[in-house]
Amino acid sequence: MDKERGNKIGLFCLKQATVIVTLLAVLFFSVYTGGSFASYGNVVNILRSMSITTILAIAFTVTLACDGFDMSTCTLASCAGYVFMACYLWYGLPLWLSIVICIVFTMTAYLLTMFLILICKIPDMLATCALMFIHQGIGQWFTGGGGISAGMNLPDGTIPKRVTFEAAFAKIGQTPWIILIMLLCIVVAHIFLQHTKLGAFLYAIGSNKKAAELSGISVAKYRFLAGMVTAVFIGIGAVVVCSRNTAAQLGGCDNYLMTALAAVFVGRSVGGKEKPFILGTTLGAALIVILENGLILCSVPYYVLPAVKGFVLASALAAVYIKKKE
Repeated sequence: MDKERGNKIGLFCLKQATVIVTLLAVLFFSVYTGGSFASYGNVVNILRSMSITTILAIAFTVTLACDGFDMSTCTLASCAGYVFMACYLWYGLPLWLSIVICIVFTMTAYLLTMFLILICKIPDMLATCALMFIHQGIGQWFTGGGGISAGMNLPDGTIPKRVTFEAAFAKIGQTPWIILIMLLCIVVAHIFLQHTKLGAFLYAIGSNKKAAELSGISVAKYRFLAGMVTAVFIGIGAVVVCSRNTAAQLGGCDNYLMTALAAVFVGRSVGGKEKPFILGTTLGAALIVILENGLILCSVPYYVLPAVKGFVLASALAAVYIKKKE
């Protein structure tokens, strides 16, 4: 009985490893930093820091729910950011219209991803790795090899229609709006995946494509719909990054790739679900940002932080596969 009880406790700890580590990290940093970590200003800073990672990680989560894998998410976000800033600064379009065009462009560009995967039958990782280079090349060609910011002329020397940012533009990337946008994306994506028939079909496809087909689910149709939903979140992420940086920088979203992926895979281990889901992804993003923030407050050199991310991801994956073995 004692051995059985011990196995149950051990399995519970593995299932809730991410939650336990997050709580322990919060407790440790709060005590070690003398309250600086748990201060209101730092909590807001953590939420702001995890906002972009979470939005892009949501895009990954929707794709992974139906057993997809898109390595080009962040490069497409960078490319969409160029379109957004060009519409807003170069051509002087209203902010709302620039956002709509950015999202429509992202959905249109994602049709190429769907074509390669669903029509050409290229494995997801190979297709999207190729698309990473395509997005980067198209974006740099469009901008003439540079970024887009206020006061910069067009590649042909033409003066832009708008040379300053409106207050509404700046607010998107500032507190509290960036946090509210993240929370709205979390709620919408959670309802979509957990409480709609489409979300249930995506998880069915992700669990067993053959069984989903035999049950009458059109795998290609629902994977296409998942791709369009993914593109919407990519477009939103592009807008937020541009507002946060007040520019469409070269590779402005590319650096979020590994952090967003880590958030998704860490989140898979939450509660023993062993599948991507929005609340798990959010907790994964929070854990990564909490560790980064806490270690910086503890004066740990910034160049050590990538190793911490890798360790957290490796630990989460180990927990998942140890549970599968059990």
